[in-house]
Amino acid sequence: MTDTASTLPPPVAAPRWQRVAWLLLPLVLLLAAVAWIVAADPLRSLNNGAPPVEALTYERTILDGSGIRVLVRGGGSEPMSIAQVQVDDAYWTFTQDPAGPLSRGSTAWIALPYPWVVGEAHAINIVTSTGTTFEHEIPVAVATPQPSAAGLTAQALIGAIVGILPVAVGLMFYPALRGVGRPGMNFLLALTIGLLAFLLVDMGSEALELAGESAALFQGPALVVLAALASFLVLMAIGRWRGTPQGLALSFFIALGIGLHNLGEGLAIGAAFAAGSAGLGTFLVLGFAVHNITEGIGIAAPILKERPPLWSFVALTVVAGAPAVIGMWLGSLAVAPQWSALALAVGAGAILQVIVEVGAYLLRSNKGAASTWLSPAALGGLLTGVAFMYATAALIKI
Repeated sequence: MTDTASTLPPPVAAPRWQRVAWLLLPLVLLLAAVAWIVAADPLRSLNNGAPPVEALTYERTILDGSGIRVLVRGGGSEPMSIAQVQVDDAYWTFTQDPAGPLSRGSTAWIALPYPWVVGEAHAINIVTSTGTTFEHEIPVAVATPQPSAAGLTAQALIGAIVGILPVAVGLMFYPALRGVGRPGMNFLLALTIGLLAFLLVDMGSEALELAGESAALFQGPALVVLAALASFLVLMAIGRWRGTPQGLALSFFIALGIGLHNLGEGLAIGAAFAAGSAGLGTFLVLGFAVHNITEGIGIAAPILKERPPLWSFVALTVVAGAPAVIGMWLGSLAVAPQWSALALAVGAGAILQVIVEVGAYLLRSNKGAASTWLSPAALGGLLTGVAFMYATAALIKI
């Protein structure tokens, strides 16, 4: 019996100009429809006299000798005008830069010559021309750190203690761990997955919390989920470009994921420091250092059966720990919440990619036996990693 489909002639491709025309036609119709809606305003008949929807988000607060400055972003359906500003229930003169109505997505600095008091709380209330109010609280007033050599050096020291020191200490366990057998390796790899799982949950929750503080037009939760997914997919593609990563390559991916986490951790510490909502005392800094020691052990796990060059340990320490310093600098300069949420989301995606790769490496090391996850060594390592991170996190939660 003859296959009818095989006897049919191949379809004839349309000329190039026709394909381009069919591509452009719907776009032209869409532009024409948009132009008509803007010109004719057919929704005018539905207007019942209600004022336009107004939205305003506070993104940055700076306190210095001249008073208080806040960066606000408009998010309403129509341009909105700031008519008055209250500070602690009293109206104050203010200047707006740039002046004029605040359109959707645009930002402006509001400067208030208010004599704020160190250590006290202050409330700001912006009133628009329609009478809508938008409140903002300064829980503890402290001078916003200004970039200076001394300040950046002090922050770099704190960032090094929080990020670089614990990773370096953890990697120093490498010689002592090299002699572990298969159960010991399973324990360490599962330990790595456990601590990374805690970091993933921690970063995800912090990212969503910050996203909730950003302007609605940034669609915070969607931004976090999409950025984390994109980060995960891109890093998976890079990691599998030339095969499945293992050994030193896998250690570098672990260091990268932890480094992005430490960037977010540094942002949080720097922002708390700038806002005066957290005192960076010795106990808190040491708590961060203890909390992060297992990160170095997790980085070392995939290379216990190898003898990598000494420079690789230095590089792994820098990749995993140095972002905490950068985060401290950026956070102390009051980075907007949506960008902090974005950074944490990217880090969460990187952490998820590392969890997948370490889990795959654990299975390959045990000849693909799925029962490995239920072995005493693997299950114990997983639970130990999560429990240690959870317990030490109590030292740094304020």
